[in-house]
Amino acid sequence: MGDPFDPYREALVVEHSTVWPGEFSHLDPQIRQRIEAALHASPAEAKELAYLRLPTGFHRQITVTAEDVERLK
Repeated sequence: MGDPFDPYREALVVEHSTVWPGEFSHLDPQIRQRIEAALHASPAEAKELAYLRLPTGFHRQITVTAEDVERLK
């Protein structure tokens, strides 16, 4: 499980990434892009969120879950 949403760290996010488990490799790239954009636009709603400390701020990493895909598809 990841970190809880943190407004303080969120304000210091300088980069972000998305981890797509293999179970979603069948999804159309346009759908994946739309889901990814929606997750990073509202990170508080992501089910698996992690903040990684960087020298200049934080890196937000969201791991896509089946629940995220169902909600945003």
